[in-house]
This record gives sequence, C-alpha cells and structure tokens, in this order.
Amino acid sequence: MPAWEPGVAASCGWRAPPCSPPCLCIAPHPCTPPSSHQGNLTCRLPPRSFGFCRCVWVRIRGPSLPGEQVSLAAHESEGVAAQLGNRAEIDPRRPRCLLPESAQIPQISYASTAPDLSDNSRYDFFSRVVPSDTYQAQAMVDIVRALKWNYVSTVASEGSYGESGVEAFIQKSREDGGVCIAQSVKIPREPKAGEFDKIIRRLLETSNARAVIIFANEDDIRRVLEAARRANQTGHFFWMGSDSWGSKIAPVLHLEEVAEGAVTILPKRMSVRDRERIGQDSAYEQEGKVQFVIDAVYAMGHALHAMHRDLCPGRVGLCPRMDPVDGTQLLKYIRNVNFSGIAGNPVTFNENGDAPGRYDIYQYQLRNDSAEYKVIGSWTDHLHLRIERMHWPGSGQQLPRSICSLPCQPGERKKTVKGMPCCWHCEPCTGYQYQVDRYTCKTCPYDMRPTENRTGCRPIPIIKLEWDSPWAVLPLFLAVVGIAATLFVVITFVRYNDTPIVKASGRELSYVLLAGIFLCYATTFLMIAEPDLGTCSLRRIFLGLGMSISYAALLTKTNRIYRIFEQGKRSVSAPRFISPASQLAITFSLISLQLLGICVWFVVDPSHSVVDFQDQRTLDPRFARGVLKCDISDLSLICLLGYSMLLMVTCTVYAIKTRGVPETFNEAKPIGFTMYTTCIVWLAFIPIFFGTSQSADKLYIQTTTLTVSVSLSASVSLGMLYMPKVYIILFHPEQNVPKRKRSLKAVVTAATMSNKFTQKGNFRPNGEAKSELCENLEAPALATKQTYVTYTNHAI
Repeated sequence: MPAWEPGVAASCGWRAPPCSPPCLCIAPHPCTPPSSHQGNLTCRLPPRSFGFCRCVWVRIRGPSLPGEQVSLAAHESEGVAAQLGNRAEIDPRRPRCLLPESAQIPQISYASTAPDLSDNSRYDFFSRVVPSDTYQAQAMVDIVRALKWNYVSTVASEGSYGESGVEAFIQKSREDGGVCIAQSVKIPREPKAGEFDKIIRRLLETSNARAVIIFANEDDIRRVLEAARRANQTGHFFWMGSDSWGSKIAPVLHLEEVAEGAVTILPKRMSVRDRERIGQDSAYEQEGKVQFVIDAVYAMGHALHAMHRDLCPGRVGLCPRMDPVDGTQLLKYIRNVNFSGIAGNPVTFNENGDAPGRYDIYQYQLRNDSAEYKVIGSWTDHLHLRIERMHWPGSGQQLPRSICSLPCQPGERKKTVKGMPCCWHCEPCTGYQYQVDRYTCKTCPYDMRPTENRTGCRPIPIIKLEWDSPWAVLPLFLAVVGIAATLFVVITFVRYNDTPIVKASGRELSYVLLAGIFLCYATTFLMIAEPDLGTCSLRRIFLGLGMSISYAALLTKTNRIYRIFEQGKRSVSAPRFISPASQLAITFSLISLQLLGICVWFVVDPSHSVVDFQDQRTLDPRFARGVLKCDISDLSLICLLGYSMLLMVTCTVYAIKTRGVPETFNEAKPIGFTMYTTCIVWLAFIPIFFGTSQSADKLYIQTTTLTVSVSLSASVSLGMLYMPKVYIILFHPEQNVPKRKRSLKAVVTAATMSNKFTQKGNFRPNGEAKSELCENLEAPALATKQTYVTYTNHAI
C-alpha cells in the first residue's frame, strides 16, 4: 500500500502549488481544468515518493448549494486521467459529472447506486464502491420472504431512484417467486394537494397488503407517514424503507407511532472519526458516506500505483507509457484492486464495476417512550435476520401478516387467481376426494374414504347383518317359532303315523312338505350368518330349495286331486300315477329341476363372498359402508326364486280348478287358501324388496323382507294344512277313526252333486257330508258294481 492518504492539507494555488512532484492534491471542482480555476487547492504531501513525474490531481468540490454532495476527480496537470464523484441535486444515486463513454475516462462513484449503471454496454468505464440497488432490492425481497409476507405494495418517488428501485424489487420478487405486488404507486415530482391522502386510500384498496416498500426521498417518506396518520391508519401499515430512509431521524420526527415497526436498510458503513469534514473551509457534514469517499480515493490511488509499477518499473514520476494515462488500461487496474477499506471490509469490483452488496438492517422501535433504530440483521449475499429482536406495534414479537389469502385449511385446495400467484381461493375437496397437494384433490380408491381432515384416505368400514341387530329380531323369532312348530308337527305325525288322519293326508308327501317347510325356516339363519364361501354356497342351495320342495309337494297334491275328479267325470277307472310312489317320483322330479339349475349356477359362477362398496356409498363419505354379502345379485335372486314362484303359481291354478270340491273331501280347500295367502305375501314382497334398492338400509330391509316372506309362506302352509290335523289328533281323537270305503264313482258323483244341492245331512264323525243324491246313489252302486276301485274319502 502506498504511503499516502488524502485528508486535510495546507492551501496551495493553481499557479504556484507549494507541493512539488510527486504529490496527490485535492481540487475544489470536478470538471473545470486546473488552468482555468483561480481558487485554492488543499493537498497533503505524501511522506515518500509516489512515483509520478507530474502531479496527479484529485479534486473535490465543496457544496455551494444546500444538500449537495462532494465530488472528486483525479486529473493530470494537462488533462483528466480519472474522476471520482456523485450527483446530488435530484438523484443522489447517479453521478453528478457522468462523462461520456467516448472520453474513456474511468470514474469511481462513492454514492451512485442506480441499477442501470451496471450496464457495461452503456457505462463500461463506470465503477462504484457502494453496492448497486439490485443488491438492495434482493435484500429487501429476502426480508419480505423471511417475514412470510407474500402480498406487498410499493411506493416510489418519481425519478430514476424511486422508479428503478421499485422496478428492481419487482424484478427480483418475480425471479425468486412467492411475492406479489398488490399496488405500485408513484409519487409525482410536484404532488398536488391531497396527493398523499389519495395514495393512502389507494393502498387501502388492497387492505391485506399491509407491508409497503418505499423507494422515496426523505420529504416524500415523511408526507406519506403524515397521510397515514390523517387516515387513522397508525399501526395498519408496515413500512420497509430503502437506503434513502436508512437510519435517519428527519423522516420520522414527530411521526414515531406511525413509523413504529418500519424496517429499513443501509449499506454497511462505519463512522470515520476525525475525518467528518473534507477541507478546512468545507461545510459538509458527514452523512455516513465519508467511508465510501475515502474508499473511492484509495481505490483510485491503488489502481494508479499498480499501473505505475507495471508500466514504469523503477522510474520516479510518470514515464512515457503513462503520459497521457490510457483510460482503458487504468480501468483494468481499477477493476482488479483488492484492499481492506477504512471500515475493514475488502474493496473490490466485479466485472460490471459494482462493489459487493453489504447491508445493515434496522427496525424503528418504540420502547418505554423512546424511539431508536435497532440493528436486527445484515445482508451479505445472504440474509441474516434476527427475528427475535424485532418488535411490532400491537403484536409484540408475533409476526404481522401481509398476505393476499389466508392459508387453506387441511382438505382444501388452492385455486390461484390468474396473474396473481400469491392470491387464491380455497376450495374444499368434496365427496370422496382427498387433498393430494396444495393444488390438487383426488378421489380415494373405491374401497376407501377420506379422513376427517381430507388429507388422506382410510378404509371404509365393512358391515353385515348382525345377530343382535333389530332387523334380525323378527326373522329369527319367526324362524325359531316355525322350526319348533314344524318339529312338533313332525313328531306328532310320526307318533300317530298309523292313524286315519295321518294316512288320509298322504304321509309320504306330508313328510316331504314338512321338510320343505323346515328348510324355509332354516334359511333365515343362513341369510343372517356372516357371508363366507360355505354360507354363500348353502344360501344358493337352500334358499330356493326349501320353497321348491314345499310347492312341488303341494302341486303334486292339487294335481292329483284335479286328475282324480276329472277322470271320474269321464270314467270309473282310476287315473295313472296317483299311488304314493308315483307322487313321490313326481315331486322329486320337480325338485330335481331346481337342484339342476343350482348345479349349473355353481359351475358357471362359483360361489364366493364379496364386499360391495357401492351399495351404501352415500353422498356423505362419513356414512359410507362396505357391505359384506354373497355374490347373489337381484337378478340372480329372481332366477333362484323364479322356479319356486312358477311352482307356486301352477299350484294356485290347480287350487282354483279344484275349488268346487267340498271341504270335507281331502285338502283341496285348505291348499287353495294356502296358495291364495302365499301369493298375497309374495306380491307384497316384490315392491318392498325392489323398491328399497336405493335405500341406505338396503342390506337390512331386503334381508329382513326376504326371510320374513319365506317364513310367512312356510307358516301359512304349516298353519292351514297341518295345524287342524294336529288339533284333531291331540284334542279330538274321536274324529280320528276309520271310515267306510266308497267307490270312485260315488265320490265323484257326490262331489259333483254337492255343488248343485244344499247340504241337508249332518256331519258324520269321519268328516263326510251326506247329501240326498249321494244317499240315494250309494246303496245301488255298492250292490251292483263290486269291481269299482274304492278309496277312503281322505285318501283321495
């Protein structure tokens, strides 16, 4: 490092400067050639030779107007070699004396921060020891994101400083993402009355954007704060000021409450003690930029020193290669300087001539009625923010919100507003959807439903008809009572198997019919049992088989009666296939058709249990249930019961055809009543069963309806066909006696004539009704025709 430094020095005139070469002098004007200026110079002689053959002037201009900044320039005695300076009239971020690029004179600025000065295509000879506002904008974006703000407004003073700063902030926020601009307001150079009140009203149009980024001069900042106070918005806005606000008191004087919580930023600097004034007669007071002024002078000195060392090695003073100084070569040396500045930070330049970005971050805080700017962090390429040091009006250390939309709740997806990625509408995932990510809802798999907060899926509960369910009480009661009654009838018939009434009822078919009735009742237990392979297989077999056995036996009985009476009308010979063995063969033939259909069904579609998740897939997934059931569809059920229904209808037809037979002759009338009642039961079953197919309780209603209908059908047959006989057997044994035999002709004639004449006779003990015609015809018939086949009345 050369043994020289700029500073306070004795006065010397242009015509006869007291300093002899080599020297570094400070002149009072940046752009006027030394020969035309008659003022004084201040210079400080280096303690040892700097190596120039002529003086290289470093000139500084003292402010002639209030608020002007200092400017420096390095000149040769015969021309300008380089310039150091800054403009201050309107835009302190741009140099006051920006030389044209055609001059090829390097310039170093100590306060110019405009982002466009980094453009090498336009300002390739420009360098600066202060960071570009691009870094400042990046630092402010990082602060906004660290505070979890995503919706902010901007306010800028008209001019390059404000507009370029806001533009850089917006550009960086777009590049980094996550920050949206609600309002971008510009303050005119000459604002009209009420202009600032209008600005506040505009900011309030997007009231969620409570954070306001300000790139403005001191006066505009103050008037914005005053307008916010007039609008009674103290504490509503959270200000973030650029380096023009920094840590200054003037913008917030007497506006402390409105400015409380404001976050500001300043290039990292230090106070230069004993060097706050440049020149003996300078009225300039330190504004925090003296550090950069000194660094700029040192950067120029280092560059010239390195250039002299390389181009004029071993020479004292300027050599021909530096006379005059080549601006292009000097620029290279300027860009390559690297030394420790007055604040201890390295002074360097990048390829665009920009210094590294280093900032201190402040917050304006009110504590115990005292206001101060408190350092809360720093930014050097990366943000270092101590949030615990921050204090906010009204909320203490809790971070305030400045967001467009509140975060969506779990189970809600974001639907972003077009052109505003930070704003969105929260739409709940509906139905069976769950939240996949912030923007997507997806339907759960068919066997699952969303969780309570719709952030995932969970299995749908599986239900079945339980034994203790209210829907199972009535079917089980009927089944238990029916099975008990059936067993009682069977036991009674077995015990009194050889009595006339049991014989007359057709013992073989009666036992077959009772077996079918028993299976009908037992089916209830299969329908309520937990569906599995075995249960479902038994359901297929016995659900239709019990009814087929019952109605096949009844059909055989009614068909036998019908054929006997029809045959008797034409001849006295007995019809074929009326013996007990033939009746059993016919019955089992009819039953075998049902079994054959079941076997074919098993081959085509093996039985298994399934969980039906569509059966109770309600609109509200909370009530969705999977139904464990056998793989018997409604159509399959119709086919399964269809054959039984066909037998039932056919039996009913024969019952209608034999309705003319007196009730004292066989079981024609009881069978008729049985079938009529059974038809009514199943006609009621059909609309109930299929009409509840869309009900949420379909499983329970249909199972209960089916089992009750089957049990009622069995109960009708049991009650009408067997209970009267059991009653006679147990309580009127005197009626359970043999009766005389009668010929087929007599029986048929009696049955036919009984429809034409009113019965006169009293009932006989064996149940016969004697009409006048029968009484007249009976004796001759028995006397003359002994070859007729004889039947007991109950045996027909």
